[in-house]
Amino acid sequence: MAKQPNIVLMGVDSLLATHMSCYGYHRLTTPHIDRFAESGTLFEKTYSAHIPTTSAYASMLTGLDTFSTQVVALRHQGPLREEVKTLAEILKDVGYDTTCVGFGGPSARGFDTYLDYSGWGPDDTGRSPKAENLNKTTLPELNRLIDQSDEKPFFLFLRHMDPHSPYLPPAPYERTFYHGDECDPSNKSMEPVMTFKPFCDYFATWMPPGITDKDYVIAQYDGAIAYMDACIQTLFNALETRGVMDETIIVINGDHGETLYDHECWFDHHGLYDVTLHVPLIIRYPGRVPAGKRVSGYNQHKDLVPTLLELADIETDIEFDGQSLTALINGEITSFESEIYITECTWMRKHGWRTPEWKLIVALEPDFHFKPPVELYNLIQDPDENNNLADTHPDIVNVLETRMKSWIRQREQETGLTNPIMTQGDWHGHTGVGPFKSSEQAYNTMHIGDAGAAARLQAKSRGE
Repeated sequence: MAKQPNIVLMGVDSLLATHMSCYGYHRLTTPHIDRFAESGTLFEKTYSAHIPTTSAYASMLTGLDTFSTQVVALRHQGPLREEVKTLAEILKDVGYDTTCVGFGGPSARGFDTYLDYSGWGPDDTGRSPKAENLNKTTLPELNRLIDQSDEKPFFLFLRHMDPHSPYLPPAPYERTFYHGDECDPSNKSMEPVMTFKPFCDYFATWMPPGITDKDYVIAQYDGAIAYMDACIQTLFNALETRGVMDETIIVINGDHGETLYDHECWFDHHGLYDVTLHVPLIIRYPGRVPAGKRVSGYNQHKDLVPTLLELADIETDIEFDGQSLTALINGEITSFESEIYITECTWMRKHGWRTPEWKLIVALEPDFHFKPPVELYNLIQDPDENNNLADTHPDIVNVLETRMKSWIRQREQETGLTNPIMTQGDWHGHTGVGPFKSSEQAYNTMHIGDAGAAARLQAKSRGE
């Protein structure tokens, strides 16, 4: 029997597909990943249906949707359901050596080895070399895994944090995409950002004092991607040098996107707009995955695990909610489901329904952005989702809401479980508060402090 392939899954937090040059971005942010994509298959319409990190990775690492995992909120309470099997557990059962670097969410259950690295705030230079810190932790472990890979294939899961705030790429990347005065007093673009009470204290801990230009912050985000891209090349080089690159399934996938200066969701990842839902997915495995191919059909996180198992010739009796992407890769079908149920339970609690033409967003309680309770966007005429048509097209709202509710009923019947977004209780982390009664209450209650507080929030969401 032929040896099963190694698997390296790079999960990148907060990575906007539209800010990667291989996805058409005007800045050359990902030259190394671009070359990697040319030797594999790039998926143009991969969506994170369940925002944010905790629920997205739960889907990515199980092949299931939020009904099956029951994970929908950032601050998920408790472990993953015992009935659910993670990718690490599946692979471990068939003889893989499994290592997880930088992640500890409920869906990280089952790895043999867990390693962590400094992936948050600045070092003593004031910058944050997250990807280099990841490499320092990962490379010795990667060498160990390769050393014994003739006897035992390995699964290595890496969680890259560079595009996640704080955006603090080391030199020279902090000025690569910006030439100007970030504190120009005539520029007022950062005024609404720095007066947004829930986040302004956090921003002040890592943005330059007196910052006025939003384009500087966006350039830091792009610089962080470019810095990470260079560091990822180090990992590619290690695999190549050790001679295992072509016998390893390598995946780059984002957990969700990022709202930069969009929709007043400043420099974060919440809301159900496409900047948050649309994520990159690139798979390389010579001989089984075509080089230089771009797949335009719709797919979601839940499709990744079935894909990896099929590529690795691993059989299981698990009934996944997703399906193997090989049908799309080989052109057997053009797209998976193009209408999807979407959820967000980060700083707001909302759900919705996305079709190729329309996006419906329904608030389950008032939010701290003072958004209307119902939003409707025509994605063809208004792809940036700036013109809310809910009031002028109530008929379309009704049709989409009917489809969404029908889907929810169907999934609850199929799983025998309730829709988890309806049973989150104190999803916002404030015990006993319950659902917000007004946007004012949400605005005055929700708050993130310094980078340490942000890191603790993430750690709490992982049950650490």
